[in-house]
Amino acid sequence: MSRQMRVAIVDDEQDMRQSISQWLALSGFSTETYCDGQEALAAIDADFPGVVITDIRMPNMDGMALLKRLVALDSAIPVIMITGHGDVPIAVEAMRLGAFDFLEKPFDPEKMMELAERAVKKRSLALEARALRSELADGSTIMRRLVGASDEMQRLREDILDIGQADGHVLIDGETGTGKTLVAHALHAVGPRAARKLVSVSCAGLSDEALATRLFGPAEDGIGKPLSEEARGGTLVIEDIECLSEAMQARLLGWLNTIGTPPETRVIAVCNTHRADQTIEDALRADLYFRLTAHKITLPPLRIRGEDILALFTTYLDQFAEEYGCPVPEVSMPEAAQLLQAPWPGNVRQLVNIAERAVLQSRREDGALMSLIMADNEAANEAMTTEGKPLKEHVEAFERMLIDNTMRRHKGSITAVMEELRLPRRTLNEKMAKYGLVRSDYV
Repeated sequence: MSRQMRVAIVDDEQDMRQSISQWLALSGFSTETYCDGQEALAAIDADFPGVVITDIRMPNMDGMALLKRLVALDSAIPVIMITGHGDVPIAVEAMRLGAFDFLEKPFDPEKMMELAERAVKKRSLALEARALRSELADGSTIMRRLVGASDEMQRLREDILDIGQADGHVLIDGETGTGKTLVAHALHAVGPRAARKLVSVSCAGLSDEALATRLFGPAEDGIGKPLSEEARGGTLVIEDIECLSEAMQARLLGWLNTIGTPPETRVIAVCNTHRADQTIEDALRADLYFRLTAHKITLPPLRIRGEDILALFTTYLDQFAEEYGCPVPEVSMPEAAQLLQAPWPGNVRQLVNIAERAVLQSRREDGALMSLIMADNEAANEAMTTEGKPLKEHVEAFERMLIDNTMRRHKGSITAVMEELRLPRRTLNEKMAKYGLVRSDYV
């Protein structure tokens, strides 16, 4: 995906522009060239799907001026600076202002391509997050994104709608891959702050100094506000809250004490991982924990969600089959049973990965879905089965998946589904009612 993004090359020397463009094009990048900063700015907007490589020393508008304009336009656009001999201090200043990285002439083309690859991946993730926020700006989409008919998912959707309307801070906990970030965005989208800004920060991998600067400032001149100010009146999502040091926990608690009750800014804290022998209560000081848990949501692991597993799996099979332009792989009864029995240590994220591999594997008719499930769970050092499920539960889950898939394939044609499954209309209607399947959803 990253290689499909654009790389804008800005340099007043035509030979240099062409050389960089050729090197990157040979590696699969889509390139475009500009002779100066003004020309580049005319073609780049806040939704620019790519990165910028620019020389520092240029007439009219130099690279530093271009960097400042790009940061003001969209601070998430990665900018790689090209420096000449003796310009390293300027490049360091560019990094302080928000540049992604810099290359010193003469530079190694391999190094440049490595930087470009990293930069486009970063840009791709930023645009995906922005698209998610845009989609969730309409709170009604939450029901479509949080797929599942299990009791656990119905309670989760109800909790989101209820807690979303409240003012208190929220702590979201749960196993990796269960969708905690999605729920954080959904809480904002369905609440009264939906029209206000949502900003997020991860505590993982940042020093106390770097995290304190991002959250509380002082902001660098002309590079925007600290996140606590940017989120004022809206929602601040703090990911990996368990990674906060004691000092930063005290700093965060002090800030929370200044924003009032009900709070001017709502904080949603997300606990992504913590040690097996440590709960989130152990990881946070008690006063901060209780301040953040006016409301708490613990996401259900996939393995307890029953037939949701098959509903999710077939949904992602459909999506990847459409993306790769191939038929949707069929899931046999033994494979469906294996999907229901797998422990899913990586939860929905792991299921999505297996669905994609199953579609790719089906294109060359190589291997079986069951081997993918076994290999993936063995790699995670997990036993292949969890607690046993009654045969009736397996049969009903498979039956629901089979009717659902057939209805999708025939776009809701009851006659075609009856013929393929050899079911009388009354029996089909009874089973659709039993499993909550509605014809209008497929038409």
